[in-house]
Amino acid sequence: MSSAPRFTFALPSMPEGGVLASLMPHNAALSGVAAAHQATLAPMLEAAEFTGKAESLVLLHAPFSGISQLLVAGLGNPGAPLLSYAKAGAAIRAKLAKSKLELLTLDASGLSLEQATQLVYGARLRAYRFDRYKTRSEGGKGPSEIRVLHPEANALEAACQDWMQIAAGVDLARDLVNEPGNQLYPESYVARIKQELPPLGIEVEVLDEAEMERLGFGALLGVGQGSARDSALVVMRWQGAADAAAAPVAFVGKGVTFDTGGISLKPANGMEDMTMDMGGSAAVVGAMRALAGRQAKVNAVGVIGLVENMPDGNAQRPGDIVTSLSGQTIQVLNTDAEGRLVLADALWYTQDRFKPQFMVDLATLTGAMLVALGTEKAGLFANNNELAERLLAAGEATGDYLWRMPLGDEYNKLLDSPLADVKNISNGRWGGAITAACFLERFVNQTVWAHLDIAPTADTAKEKVLVGKGATGFGVQLLDRLVAAHYETE
Repeated sequence: MSSAPRFTFALPSMPEGGVLASLMPHNAALSGVAAAHQATLAPMLEAAEFTGKAESLVLLHAPFSGISQLLVAGLGNPGAPLLSYAKAGAAIRAKLAKSKLELLTLDASGLSLEQATQLVYGARLRAYRFDRYKTRSEGGKGPSEIRVLHPEANALEAACQDWMQIAAGVDLARDLVNEPGNQLYPESYVARIKQELPPLGIEVEVLDEAEMERLGFGALLGVGQGSARDSALVVMRWQGAADAAAAPVAFVGKGVTFDTGGISLKPANGMEDMTMDMGGSAAVVGAMRALAGRQAKVNAVGVIGLVENMPDGNAQRPGDIVTSLSGQTIQVLNTDAEGRLVLADALWYTQDRFKPQFMVDLATLTGAMLVALGTEKAGLFANNNELAERLLAAGEATGDYLWRMPLGDEYNKLLDSPLADVKNISNGRWGGAITAACFLERFVNQTVWAHLDIAPTADTAKEKVLVGKGATGFGVQLLDRLVAAHYETE
């Protein structure tokens, strides 16, 4: 649940009291209204050994009359990418996260409109917190108002509006991932989507278990058959292109709202974190919200499979063979490799019904991806180089970083089953994230496709520049940037 501050915009002037946040490039002078006090501030900054390196901060108390504190954020070397300005804004907001400050003055007067917009966007992203279930206050919640100074204040305010919508999409994804399993399950998830998205113009359609059984969703339904809660497939459609019949872009998400592992039960230690196993679906919901919020000129469809993987007497057994929506049979060797089963049917349904320009699926799919990449980047697998390069570039621009991984027949053959068309895991320990992606590739039917294994990045145990502990909303900015850069039409 976001506690986003109110942003106001004003012409540059020295504030009267409170905290002023200023910017400083590496080994350069301060910018903005504080620049007039450079002679006074230079010895203080030198004493603090502050040189303006990227993502660095220094807080000076009562440096001159008029303000109580000056917070200086480093921008790094001149010519730094736009993301550096977003990170500076986020660092400033994070520094004041627990303050009881009512007003922060953010001085963007020395920046271009584009740079200033990213500064504001970063501050907005970092204002997120999830305290819905806390009954006691833990100090302040940071400034309730951020006043932004810029010589083109009105133009800056207008330029920030789309970015506020993207941030709202990130916040929605974070909210969904942070919810506990007893609060977010397929039925309540559907209700949340119906509450959030239709007011923005997104059409929401839900396939229940009876409809999915009629259509042949054998892989998805098999995962959820051990739960007392019914599974669902949610289809979200945004028609923003001038040509209503234009082929959409498609995003597909894994939505396992709680994953015990099923009969292949996970160890108890850490199982509480399996509420985040729907992080891929949350990214899709958040991206759809962002696109609609900023009225993106594109037709987009989001499809998410919602299940709960539980080990009751009706649960899927290791060794079961199911028939997927594609008609391919799958031998389920491990019921904890369930996300790929959900995605198999969701991907096939999406390409068959919507004939999209491309599909990108997102899933917290494998622990093997964490072993390979740690927690800084998500894994990218793709059957198309152009889509892969566009995703990589979008990741670099937004901070949702990706690293491309291989596909290939040498990995595919590891999934051959003696009893069915394919088995859901290989027999060995090695290359688990790759074989999972190869499994998914069998269900895209030659459609241009990319798979993002976001297990490393869907949540974080440590604070990062653009996000605090917990859910990250990874993927929302990435997908929005992909669309904005390449797929919107006039």
